[in-house]
Amino acid sequence: MTTRTAVITGAGSGIGAAIAVRLASEGAAVALLARRQDRLQKLAAQIVESGGTALAVPADVTDEHSMARAAATVREQLGPVDLLVNNAGLMQLAPFGAYPVPEWRQLVDVNVNGVLNAVHAFLPDLLRSAETRTTDLVNVSSVAADRFMDGMATYGATKSAVSYFTRALRFELATRGIRITNLEPGMTGGTELMEPFPAELQGPAAELAAALPAISAEEVAEVLAFVVSRPRNVNLTRVVVQPAKEV
Repeated sequence: MTTRTAVITGAGSGIGAAIAVRLASEGAAVALLARRQDRLQKLAAQIVESGGTALAVPADVTDEHSMARAAATVREQLGPVDLLVNNAGLMQLAPFGAYPVPEWRQLVDVNVNGVLNAVHAFLPDLLRSAETRTTDLVNVSSVAADRFMDGMATYGATKSAVSYFTRALRFELATRGIRITNLEPGMTGGTELMEPFPAELQGPAAELAAALPAISAEEVAEVLAFVVSRPRNVNLTRVVVQPAKEV
């Protein structure tokens, strides 16, 4: 990890922040991408104070131009990226008929288009890095990609798209030296996935989430660190991370 440069989207909180802290603690230089600049700067400062290398880069994954600028900034400040973690995402659990159209469009824009925009922006760097060193692209999907639950139609559809896109990318990029991993966490506590949505939609979803077994963001980060630290010829293509008590 001491020679690696990682980009983590959605790094302002939850799983993204935990991944950034974990990778930095193992020696990687980390670029933190999210919309909230204050959160990023605070986290970057904490990582630097702990002896790590971190760069806060405010960016919006739904805006292709914002992501292109972010890629240029990271390249200039830290060099070519060899590890991209597409973690930015939103979650809402509600019957499809209860979704206001703007909310489900936002869900699709962040969870699907956000991944596409990030890969498009950083792919040139990943391909360049893969010529000489271990290079990873990790898309954070969800167990909801192939699990049916009440109120999960829209969220599950977006994560199914991420999982399919990840598998398809591996066929395109594996022979070019980029390892592709689809990381599928189960219910994860302490995240802010539902924060952007109206309170009337958050309530039922929060109640359901509280009733389910959960893992922590730090536990997901530990698994990801294991995945990307395998020997260069080893690719863990799909990793499902769920609570031990979940059946």
